[in-house]
Amino acid sequence: MTTNNLILAGTITRSRRFDSPAGIAHTVLMLEHKSQRYEAEMLRNVYCQIQVVLSGERFNSVTENLKAGVEIQVEGFLNLQQSRNGQNRLVLHAENVELKT
Repeated sequence: MTTNNLILAGTITRSRRFDSPAGIAHTVLMLEHKSQRYEAEMLRNVYCQIQVVLSGERFNSVTENLKAGVEIQVEGFLNLQQSRNGQNRLVLHAENVELKT
């Protein structure tokens, strides 16, 4: 299978920008999502937090606006990231970002 696409809306809780040693601009966000969805004919509360990575110059025009409290919608792909202590987590690598506020 090759399908790997996720669209998620939420509120930024943290944001940091840095350049890699190769000179590539990166912005790393923590995105918090809250909603309600029906599952098995019952309404349930949905909550998640996910790290979002924006890489490259194409996001330069929007990164100044990506601060805590801002609502966005992100489309991208999921990738596994392993921390230095060996813990795995899914990270959303952005291909498109839309400001909602």
